[in-house]
Amino acid sequence: MTRGRQRGGQSRNNNSKAPSQAILDLPVAKNEDVEVEIIGLTHEGEGVGRVEGYTLFIGGALPGERVRAKVLKVKKQYGYAKLLEVMVASPDRIAPPCEIYKQCGGCQLQHWSYEAQLDWKRQHVVDNLERIGKLKVGGSVDGETSEGLSEEARIVVHPTLGMNDPWRYRNKAQVPMGMAEEGGLIGGFYARNSHRIIDMDACLIQHDQNDDIVRRVKSIGRDLGVTAYNEETGEGLLRHVVVRVGFRTGELMVVLVTNGAKLPRVEAWIEAIRAQVPGVESICQNINTKRTNVIFGDVTKTLWGRDVIYDYIGDVKFAISARSFYQVNPVQTEVLYGKTLEYAGLTGSETVIDAYCGIGTISLFLAQHAKRVYGVEIVPEAIEDARANAALNGISNAEFEVGAAEDVMPRWLEQGVTPDVVVVDPPRKGCDERLLETLLTMQPERIVYVSCNPATLARDLRVLEDGGYRVKEVQPVDMFPHTVHVECVVSTYRKDLIEGQ
Repeated sequence: MTRGRQRGGQSRNNNSKAPSQAILDLPVAKNEDVEVEIIGLTHEGEGVGRVEGYTLFIGGALPGERVRAKVLKVKKQYGYAKLLEVMVASPDRIAPPCEIYKQCGGCQLQHWSYEAQLDWKRQHVVDNLERIGKLKVGGSVDGETSEGLSEEARIVVHPTLGMNDPWRYRNKAQVPMGMAEEGGLIGGFYARNSHRIIDMDACLIQHDQNDDIVRRVKSIGRDLGVTAYNEETGEGLLRHVVVRVGFRTGELMVVLVTNGAKLPRVEAWIEAIRAQVPGVESICQNINTKRTNVIFGDVTKTLWGRDVIYDYIGDVKFAISARSFYQVNPVQTEVLYGKTLEYAGLTGSETVIDAYCGIGTISLFLAQHAKRVYGVEIVPEAIEDARANAALNGISNAEFEVGAAEDVMPRWLEQGVTPDVVVVDPPRKGCDERLLETLLTMQPERIVYVSCNPATLARDLRVLEDGGYRVKEVQPVDMFPHTVHVECVVSTYRKDLIEGQ
């Protein structure tokens, strides 16, 4: 017995299923063309479609569209398909301005209007809070409470704070090097889902000086006959060119990441870079001989000039070395830290702990408005930078310690440090479970959570809510326009303080 299904205007006989398809009895088959309604977007920027209840992920498709796609891979509950045709386009679809957007993996959302990107990022945060954190999101920006939710229950998620000009915002370029088939140095970004280098001279989210410097350094490398590192063989010299620019100061740093300590014709490198890169203050070499895709090795040498360049966030000056962690979007960093300071609610009398403090960027912002700030970070070099940055700004009420926050903070508590406010700014994996336990033991009045991952944020906020805190409001900030990434600043209070008001 056979049965036909109408799908995408075509009928397909059930006997045409592959053996695995027949076993699973899926409504789609590999290599089949299907018409799909796109109902959402994944956290990686792929369109989410449904065919008879079966989920297909389709890169390049946008919510609200009807598309024709070719099924590439099927699993029991979901599959992947390639976009063939947009049959009904989203009103928010635009032509991406980047010429290599479809090949490059650096951006995921250039084909979507910026307003739509900001709306989706807010909704992405809301979805994670509700689905993963089981938190009740409600209220609106004008303070009205959503229907069915009490004032105490609701969490306000504000509209995403975007940029007036969401282009040319990155102050650091990390460009992998390769060899052209006909010979000669190339450099650009990796093609989507691969390590194949797309040679390029312009990236629309990079500061234009970064583009110009990388272009010049590639040309210098070609003139000097430099070979690029080959991931497969482990041979070749130049792995990456890293460029940093101070938005406020205009100072420039060039870092050559090499597969070996010896840099042939080093004086020629220095002379050419100095001649062709006006404003360069630092030329460094980082040595990375490991068979890894990690960019930096453990040893950095200054070939010429200073070890650091300087830049400002607000009125705080920072020294930035080749390997310093420093926010890549300085314009939005001021927005992010301004909101962090607002949610901290400092009056000048508070003791503050900054967990995951890095090079002290948030700590030094807070120290200007607090009685004392304690910063903790597991990376020793970052703490050295934090102490140096405190001294650079004449800030004496901030101290820093190396170690895991979940180990150091209990020791501080034993020493009598009782924070009024704790700021956490963890990596994408979120807060360590022991750190969350420490927070609940310390019982600060306020916890300000700065997050780069809505999923782990939602998980951790659930723990804080169950431990006696209430999440009051969430402010998404668009630190990386045209990508799927979104940062958040979250205000939480101890419930007993709110109830006592």
